[in-house]
Amino acid sequence: MKLKDLLAGIENLKMKGDLELDITSIQNNSKEVKLGSLFVAIKGYDFDGHQYVEEAIKNGAVAVMLDMSADLKSIHLPKDMTVILTDNTRTAIAQLACNFYKNPSRYFKLIGVTGTKGKTTTTFMLKSILEKAGYKVGLIGTIANYIGEDMISESNRTTPEALELQQLFYKMAVAKVDYVVMEVSSQSLKLHRVDGTNFDMAIFTNFSKDHISLKEHSDMEDYFNSKLKLFQMAPKGFANADDYKCEKLKYCAKNCDIKTYSIDNGSDLIAKDITITNSSVDFKVKLGQRNERVKVNIPGRFSVYNSLAAISVAISLGIDVEVIKEGLMSIVIPGRNELVPNDKELTIMIDYAHTAESLENILTSTKAYTTLGKVICVFGCGGDRDKTKRPEMGEVAGRLADFSFVTTDNPRTEKPEDIIHDIEEGIAKTKGKYKIVVDRKEAIKEAIEMATRNDIIILAGKGHETYQEINGVKNEFDERKIVKEILKDK
Repeated sequence: MKLKDLLAGIENLKMKGDLELDITSIQNNSKEVKLGSLFVAIKGYDFDGHQYVEEAIKNGAVAVMLDMSADLKSIHLPKDMTVILTDNTRTAIAQLACNFYKNPSRYFKLIGVTGTKGKTTTTFMLKSILEKAGYKVGLIGTIANYIGEDMISESNRTTPEALELQQLFYKMAVAKVDYVVMEVSSQSLKLHRVDGTNFDMAIFTNFSKDHISLKEHSDMEDYFNSKLKLFQMAPKGFANADDYKCEKLKYCAKNCDIKTYSIDNGSDLIAKDITITNSSVDFKVKLGQRNERVKVNIPGRFSVYNSLAAISVAISLGIDVEVIKEGLMSIVIPGRNELVPNDKELTIMIDYAHTAESLENILTSTKAYTTLGKVICVFGCGGDRDKTKRPEMGEVAGRLADFSFVTTDNPRTEKPEDIIHDIEEGIAKTKGKYKIVVDRKEAIKEAIEMATRNDIIILAGKGHETYQEINGVKNEFDERKIVKEILKDK
């Protein structure tokens, strides 16, 4: 594609050089640059792409895009190099990606889901319902990226960077998908990864404290305002009326037609007569002129909210009630309330709960039906992330679990012992029983050795992840395999 065509829609540019150049790829990683590439230098939290401009040129970049705020005098550029200056290379690369892949999100209906919790479950529910209705569906999210049943790539983050995202959209458009459902993280909205994307609908699941750190959001206002952007991009939306931010969302996103769903407050779609068991939840909801009983094989009150979000979208699309019910009934989501099958008759559940609220949800729902035994919780907290939630999670576990093993999650570049110390500050405030076991595999083993057939073990925090990140290295750590190995020797 001609460079001048790639730049369409990007404002406040200063340019020098040949705009008739043929650009074969756009890259923001100098190592991936090849002959014919346009290299876009982006300032990140850990690295500044402007330091790698010269390397990119050596690798074949025929043009470079730089941020006007960068120290351009320190960059040695060939006199004949085509250079584009912009006031924000992050917003620019999103538009470049849209242009390069011919704005692929226009070729299907796109549904974006944002919120602190429930994004993954809601997208899988929607995918299941839409597929039961006969549509071809793409999914982009935390676990992996799919076209139909085919996983086309694993996920490194909830919402991909702009270049990868538009490439995924392009693949889905070529595959002629009818709908794409995707998780839209607050970070992706803040960092302009989804700029230029054509959203048809948006869902707001809930809002609670998370992702407050130097590398994420400075405060809760920044966190909320980032999520709000999705509803300023979509003409139609659906929001949880039981969440305290719902009214503010509706007020701030005045150009988005927002319908609501709830359990407690008045809304457009209300769930009633809720029954929760150890393996499912069912409830009544008015669909059309009838009260229908809906069942989902994911226990917990939060599953009702996620189901209502998916149902709201399905109703707006005119999908048959029986198809909606069938789609929800057949849903299975890796790492969300996932029971590990075993021949020892032990109940072992893997869940992605990694905030105080999500941990409280899973512990409360399981405690409600573990009347004859104990709830044993194995959990930790991620390193290089919001430190304030560590004692909060500790306090929740101490208050609700019958016994907790405080261990590691993804320590990243922090010392596991330091993270555990922060957790212990919270759990020590309670009367809860706990033990510190730094090695997560050993913690799981001790939990299994402690458990009886009447107990339930919650392995919280890792969920679908099959690795443990330590000092920049992702080491294999699949809790399903680990549990099976431990039980084999028991």
